[in-house]
Amino acid sequence: MSGPAQQDELNVEALRQRVSSPPSMETPAGADTEATADIASPALPVALNPFAREIAEQFRHQTMAPALLIGQFRLLELLLLLVLGLGIGFLHGFAENSTFPAYFIVTTASSTLTVLLLQMADAYLIPSLRAPARMARRVVVAWGLGFLAQVAAMHLLHDLTFPLATLMVWAIAGAVLLMATRYLTAFGIRHWARNGTMERRAVIVGGGKPARDLVRALERQADNDIRICGIFDDRGDDRSPDVVAGYPKLGTFAELVEFARLARIDMLIIALPATAEERILQLVRTLWVLPVDIRLAAHASQLRFRPRAYSHVGSVPMLDIFDKPIRDWDQVAKRIFDIGFSLLALALAWPIMLAAAIAVKTTSKGPVLFVQKRHGFNNEVIHVLKFRSMYTELSDPTAKRAVTKNDPRVTPVGRFLRKSSLDELPQFFNVLRGELSLVGPRPHAVHAQTGDRRYVDVVESYFARHRVKPGVTGWAQINGLRGELDSDDKIRARTAFDLDYIENWSLLLDLKILFLTPIRLLNTENAY
Repeated sequence: MSGPAQQDELNVEALRQRVSSPPSMETPAGADTEATADIASPALPVALNPFAREIAEQFRHQTMAPALLIGQFRLLELLLLLVLGLGIGFLHGFAENSTFPAYFIVTTASSTLTVLLLQMADAYLIPSLRAPARMARRVVVAWGLGFLAQVAAMHLLHDLTFPLATLMVWAIAGAVLLMATRYLTAFGIRHWARNGTMERRAVIVGGGKPARDLVRALERQADNDIRICGIFDDRGDDRSPDVVAGYPKLGTFAELVEFARLARIDMLIIALPATAEERILQLVRTLWVLPVDIRLAAHASQLRFRPRAYSHVGSVPMLDIFDKPIRDWDQVAKRIFDIGFSLLALALAWPIMLAAAIAVKTTSKGPVLFVQKRHGFNNEVIHVLKFRSMYTELSDPTAKRAVTKNDPRVTPVGRFLRKSSLDELPQFFNVLRGELSLVGPRPHAVHAQTGDRRYVDVVESYFARHRVKPGVTGWAQINGLRGELDSDDKIRARTAFDLDYIENWSLLLDLKILFLTPIRLLNTENAY
């Protein structure tokens, strides 16, 4: 590829790095804010206008991710083919003799092979599921190849033979079964698309002619699953009218952050030319704190990038700037991981929790549990549970004043609970309620601050740590950043570790953090 295209792709990656890299520990607070002086900080509360708030309320309900639907449908077809094959074997009498284990293995393998062939034939794409008649030939061929592979395997095993008539009925039944499930799924997809259950909700960032051209390009896609929820633009002149291609302009870029936090938005599409790098950088610095995909519309750009730089909505190309972290099946896997390990932890730790509750109740007046408002996923306020460690009349729910060494507000029992982190054990119930994850950035109190400054005033990228659920333990905590945040350097360092965790998440990393947490708790140097 020619030099200019290569350079343009490097510019996109450089833009990502400039946005996502938090200020270094040596950088004075506010040193990175000059480039964004004309766009409001995402930390500052911006009241939505009534019309935008009304629109946001319409998109509060959760949608079904296409990737999850496809995964569930793939599993359904595998199970249906397996049940059909085992049913044929049961009618033939294989369940009553020693050949059944071999028959079960062969049937499972052939069903799996059929699903893999369907995957290779692009039969598990949403457009394919929407149009089953168009995919009928590929579906039948994939099933035929998988079925013939099973017949050949059974023939080689000699004992697993069927009459020809049975094989023909089986082959026809399998094809009918696959096509029937696809017609039913196509009906379901159309129904879900109409009622908004299965759609990707997008907001267009930037107005005027670029936004209008983008809307028209998206509307021309026959199998478009994008629902445009509105347009946001700071301009209020003729270049950005109040209605663009039939969609209203809902507010400014600063209001967009609050809108995306209220509504269940999946994607922000920036309708600006790729050459306007500084303006795009300013926008993304404001918007990347949101747990959404951020795309740059490239349909009208004369620049051409390498194919791997693009994603597509139908045939409309988009440059990928940021992806939503821990999404779709990764999100499901992490949730299963959280529930399983939390139940195990509660089963093992309940005697300790009971003893802690008795100690708290009998040594000082007040409730056993302390409930504190903290920032959760997408900056939502959650109520985090802890064993009470302070005298009730001296407690500080806002956490404006950090606990220090030998703090007179802390009870003797509370001092032990805090040093050992046993006061955090009730947060396993927050995990089961879905408010916390086992591993993630530690949630901070809503009004927590260092000295007389809020954390976001120290670190511009602070709220980007809320793109995933906060955790009971985290990457920063096992790297020595546990306890009091009494300096700018500490909050910068903790934020850097949190963002590193989000970018490099895996279940293996979660397991590593869980394994190291009890070991690192032995260091109580900063735990007061």
